Amino acid sequence: MADSRNESKRFKSMFPVDSKEIQQWEEPPKVDVPIGRLSKHTTIPVEESSIKDLWIVELNVPREDLILQGSLGQSFSPACHLEIVKTFEEYEYIQEGDIMIGGVMTAHLSLVTDNFPWNKKGRLKCIDPSQQNFRHFLDFKFAVEQSNKDPALLPNLTLGYHIYDSCGDARKAVRSVLQILSGIREPVPNYSCVRKRNIAGFIGDLGTDTTIPIAHTLHIYGFSQISYGDTDHLLADRGTFPYLFQTVQNEESSYIGLGKLLRHFGWTWVGIITSDDIRGEKEHQHLIKYLYREGICTDFTIKINIEKHTKTDINNNIDIIQKSSTSIMLLCGTVAYFVIARLILIKDATQEKTLILFSNWGTNDVAVRFDLKIFNCSLLFVPSLHYNLNTAELERFLDDLHPSKYPEDRLLENIWMIFHFCLSKNPIKNLLYQYIYWEVLHNCTGQERITDLTHFTADSSYSQVYLAVEMMSHAIHDMNVQFSGNIVKIIEMYHYEHQLQRYMKSRRYKSSDNPDFSFNENVDMYIITRFWIYSLIITADSKVIRKLLGEIFPWAPSDQQLNFNLTSVTWNGKKIPKAQCSDNCLRGFRKAPKPRAQSCCYDCVPCSEGEISNETDSISCFKCPAMEWPNERKNQCIARKEDFLSYTNNVISIFVSSIAVFFFHITLLIFGIFISYRNTPIVRANNRSLSFLLLVSIKLSFLSVFLFLGRPVDITCMLRNITFGITFSIAVSSLMAKTIMVCVAFKATKPGSSWRKWVGVKLSNSVVLFCSSIQIIICMTWLSISPPFQELDLHTYPGTIIIQCNEGSAIGFYSVIGYMGLLAAVSFVLAFVARTLPDSFNEAKYITFSMLLFCSVWITMIPAYLSTKGKNTVCVEIFAILTSSAGLLFCIFLPKCYIILFRPEINTKSHLLGNKK
Repeated sequence: MADSRNESKRFKSMFPVDSKEIQQWEEPPKVDVPIGRLSKHTTIPVEESSIKDLWIVELNVPREDLILQGSLGQSFSPACHLEIVKTFEEYEYIQEGDIMIGGVMTAHLSLVTDNFPWNKKGRLKCIDPSQQNFRHFLDFKFAVEQSNKDPALLPNLTLGYHIYDSCGDARKAVRSVLQILSGIREPVPNYSCVRKRNIAGFIGDLGTDTTIPIAHTLHIYGFSQISYGDTDHLLADRGTFPYLFQTVQNEESSYIGLGKLLRHFGWTWVGIITSDDIRGEKEHQHLIKYLYREGICTDFTIKINIEKHTKTDINNNIDIIQKSSTSIMLLCGTVAYFVIARLILIKDATQEKTLILFSNWGTNDVAVRFDLKIFNCSLLFVPSLHYNLNTAELERFLDDLHPSKYPEDRLLENIWMIFHFCLSKNPIKNLLYQYIYWEVLHNCTGQERITDLTHFTADSSYSQVYLAVEMMSHAIHDMNVQFSGNIVKIIEMYHYEHQLQRYMKSRRYKSSDNPDFSFNENVDMYIITRFWIYSLIITADSKVIRKLLGEIFPWAPSDQQLNFNLTSVTWNGKKIPKAQCSDNCLRGFRKAPKPRAQSCCYDCVPCSEGEISNETDSISCFKCPAMEWPNERKNQCIARKEDFLSYTNNVISIFVSSIAVFFFHITLLIFGIFISYRNTPIVRANNRSLSFLLLVSIKLSFLSVFLFLGRPVDITCMLRNITFGITFSIAVSSLMAKTIMVCVAFKATKPGSSWRKWVGVKLSNSVVLFCSSIQIIICMTWLSISPPFQELDLHTYPGTIIIQCNEGSAIGFYSVIGYMGLLAAVSFVLAFVARTLPDSFNEAKYITFSMLLFCSVWITMIPAYLSTKGKNTVCVEIFAILTSSAGLLFCIFLPKCYIILFRPEINTKSHLLGNKK
């Protein structure tokens, strides 16, 4: 917590001070100027107790400056005397060995140039050390120590190291490489001033700004290099960087993982805050590309210029954030003090927002070590390394660290001064550091430990530096085995170090406590299979807490990608943030893009008829299978409703069945009456055999109605029309025979008439048999060529399957109906002609009327039949059958039953003969 107070004090003022104003001051004013990536023209005064003059520190010399420079203030010319600019303090660690591993690593975050009045030559000074980065140095040393203790690794050989602090500066990094290659004296390219050193490879660096210059330099000499922190995807270019390896996957995996996290929570509408520089622009473009693949859009982008800012820019940024509808903002780009300083100025607008810190911010203690409310309840998205480094040896190694035991370690001393606020033995240095870091130093007790520092121990169990050293030492071991233990001589004689990369790529690294891993085809470490998600909590007493919330596995199946404990999350606003341009489209709806809007902004429209969507935010709806139909909400396909005249669940079916049964019993009753009175004149005079045949056919017609009820199947479809057609043909043929018999009987009464020979049952039976046989032939032909069959109509009524009978052959169907109509028409004509003939009981008139009724019913049935579908068609047919059959029954037999039952006095032979006369 003390180090948090220290850092926050350095943010009291973030504005540069002009050097001309400083020269006019008699005493240095109390102005708190942060140390970091300031403008190259920014100057600050520093008071030195023994000298009254002011001296100016100029910050951040441009990167494009040459490594070899002339005196400051002079223009560069080839004729000038050149010398390498030296640093004010050099941070160097050397341990000689048979085989050396070079290290160029970032401990300090900034490099500045100081101009002393008594020394006009500019000297570089590293400032602002990082606890987390200092841990990398210690992990390097500890890894070499552990390798030397392993008897199975490089037997009879000792690993050594030569490490420099690059201070995050490309010039310093390249100088450090040349110093390691040249020896411990002044660096001279391509030349070593001391005994031959067996340098096997290099470890470094943390950022792109230093890693790439180191890689270009080492490429010339063929040395392998392992970067322990740079995630730039450009480093995977094997043509440009053939000797460069990475212990972390490139940033592409972070983009994919972040996209999966946002998609899981439905955060599809986000804002982006990035630095206005090359790194910020590159990360911004790649982030947008990968988020777009996950269907995530950007509401706004704020680019923070670390060189300048105005009040107008700040107000514009605040206005953008306040007007934004999203509650999620992504922070990426360069990790720098001035970026954080700009964030402080807009913190009031972000109180209801949730920041998600991108991987380079989440793993850098600069971003999270300040007790700034803007980072409260933010999420950190960092890679998980799966490499456990917690051992008793490491604890012993770290507990042994103290400036009193290592007085020559300047970096360790600086860490104690800056973060433990301990005085050093150098009073001038004490005064300088108190001014720069704005903290009062005091004498320490000697009980302070490096592990007491909060950010030093953060994620201390997982070290990419330790991993890099172990990988290189194992590759050296494999190379040594290949050359039968003569690797030292081979390197000295043939400069065989450029072959080390082959052994690094081919080896699979194993550990008893960790999963196996190796370099993939792009030679970045194929080890990160998950990402950690932390919540950054800043308590009321300004204590910074990083709380692990869960893990995300971007390459796992969709239902196994996130392991997240929602109950442990502290959100701004006490609820899960909302980051959507449009509300979720519920199931049963689909997205419809809005005109001139991003893909995340859409309207929700219901699915079309016959389609459903069973997922939230469906892009499109899909049709149900043929036998299914959407439910009312259109979010599920259900079985279609079947439509047919069932026996039990339909009122019409029950009514029709009742009518048919009733008429059947009436016919049966009449049949019984005719049998009982079969010898009476009225029954005998009307050709009782034809009457019995007619009654039987009418009964069968009524019973044929039941073939039209129930679920249609192929057999019932074939029987229904054929049965009715044949029975009705028999009935009409019987009436025709009756009419013919009336005509013949009248003709036969005349003396000498030739019609007498036609009188008898043979004529009537022949007529019935002949006329019925024609209908039977038509029906058999229909069945043999194209019989009726069951048909499922899925289109007439939405959501309904009409189960009906298809006639198979329309010609066959209409031939049956047409032939019945022909018989009825002939019967009608004959009966109409015979109506005036003397008849005992006027039967011809009744036949005329019945045929008229029959023809009327079936003529009107045909258009109704053609205009209806499903069970309505069946109802039309049933109505025609019942009506026409009932017409025959009542018109022909009801008058005779009346005479038999109620007028028996006229049911006599004398009355019959009297009528004939």
